[in-house]
Amino acid sequence: MPRFQPAALLAVSFAMTLSATTVQAADAYPSKPIRWIVPYAAGGGSDFLARTIGQGLSSRVGQPVVVDNKPGGNTAIGASETARASADGYTVLSADNGTLVFNPALYKSLSYNPTRDLAPVTLLGRFPMILVVGPGTQAKTAQEFIAQVKATPGGVNYGSAGAGSPHHLAMELLKVEAHLNMTHAPYRGAAPALSDVAAGQIPAMMVDYAAGAGFIKGGKVRPLAVANATRLPQLPDVPTFAELGYKNVQAAALVGMVAPAATPPDVIDTLNRQVVASLKDPAINKKLVDFGVEPVGNSPAQFSELLRAETARWTRLIADLKISLD
Repeated sequence: MPRFQPAALLAVSFAMTLSATTVQAADAYPSKPIRWIVPYAAGGGSDFLARTIGQGLSSRVGQPVVVDNKPGGNTAIGASETARASADGYTVLSADNGTLVFNPALYKSLSYNPTRDLAPVTLLGRFPMILVVGPGTQAKTAQEFIAQVKATPGGVNYGSAGAGSPHHLAMELLKVEAHLNMTHAPYRGAAPALSDVAAGQIPAMMVDYAAGAGFIKGGKVRPLAVANATRLPQLPDVPTFAELGYKNVQAAALVGMVAPAATPPDVIDTLNRQVVASLKDPAINKKLVDFGVEPVGNSPAQFSELLRAETARWTRLIADLKISLD
């Protein structure tokens, strides 16, 4: 039988202790607060989504979930900070399709690379786009609006929540599919654009229900069609573009959770399971639906595959239309 020297015994003991400590640390995740970066100012749809789901996540894992708003740079500031964070599961990011899909196609240079620097956890929810018009627009249906645009010499203007936003690109998609001549008027957010549509300063825009609910319910703008596969539960009488013959006009603000790329798979799995369980909680689910979100909650692999498909679709459109934010 081999005889161990004291130094060898000490080394073996240290290795066993280190291994046990590592397993305990992995099993204990999370053992401290989770920082959830939202790359937008407080009060918007992404912020609401993070805070609502974060409450459920916190109660499930027994640790605080602290929302940290880091707006700016078309979400690049928050994305870059997440990419540089420790890959231990204690920093996550609300990343929309602007962060993960549009920005790489819109900018020649970015401070982060979504596929290299960020790991998908789950798609939290979808904010489907809705075509709305103001009281000064005579069209009562989407078909009438399309006909009106085609009959207007020089076309018409449309507003958006900002250049490169899902609202902007959804209307560009409709322009291509319906062969429309429309000029983009970008605003700094959905609210000021909606205000001008309601005031008749601009005839139309695409907007998500979460942002536009007050204007729609108050009759200040009229919803004509939704860019979704199915009708929205909040607007059951409003048809989809597919029903009107434009099956490719599907667009939404997609908001998911991502983590730094090197985050261990078991930590990603824990985050995924707990976030998806929170999304399925009836109280949380109803709160999100009432706000205008279509809750999802899929696997990291499913989220990754969706991002690949969305990247191919929108990168082609952005390139074809030569849209650039540089």
